[in-house]
Amino acid sequence: MRLRKLAMSLSKLGVKEDLDASMEQYVTPGDLASRWLFDIQAFGDLSPGCRVADLGAGNGILGIGAVMMGASFVKLVEADQKLCDLANANAEGMLMSGKYEVSNKRIGKDNFHLEGYDLIISNPPWGRQKEGADSEFIEHILASKTITHIMHSANAKHLEKRFEDMNWDVEMYGEADFPLPASYSHHKMTRGVTRAGFWRLVPP
Repeated sequence: MRLRKLAMSLSKLGVKEDLDASMEQYVTPGDLASRWLFDIQAFGDLSPGCRVADLGAGNGILGIGAVMMGASFVKLVEADQKLCDLANANAEGMLMSGKYEVSNKRIGKDNFHLEGYDLIISNPPWGRQKEGADSEFIEHILASKTITHIMHSANAKHLEKRFEDMNWDVEMYGEADFPLPASYSHHKMTRGVTRAGFWRLVPP
């Protein structure tokens, strides 16, 4: 699939209007999601037939895109039930039955396992509302022992240390502007951006 076609398809997915600031919910744009997925594919990590887990899946944009690029199956894990319903509707409209599963689970609170998955993709909370909001995502990824690509604040200095302390290989391979619409009352501007970084995490 070509980058432009994927970006156009992902941009048509339904998004949640009433975003929850406490859960740091933001909308990942289709063009950014597609470019990131193409980067992951370039590493050879998003390969034909692979099984993918999307942690903090939101409306499902990354996991759905992964299947459109050749993954055989994606597990969309999301804590917000409304987003789970939306992700299910989006996946149902884009993917064949049996290619996806939507799981309403809270990372670090609910039990679920990721055995048999080849790749984890995650855009966790960055900790702008609550310091350490990403810690349970990090612990779950470490426990999975699975190649992971994670989007986080480009200024996140703790990721490299946390994973290298556990003997993982860590590479920050890219940055991009992440748009911040005035979705929350605390946003003073009508529109802003923050800088996102992209990391590849490989277990020992």
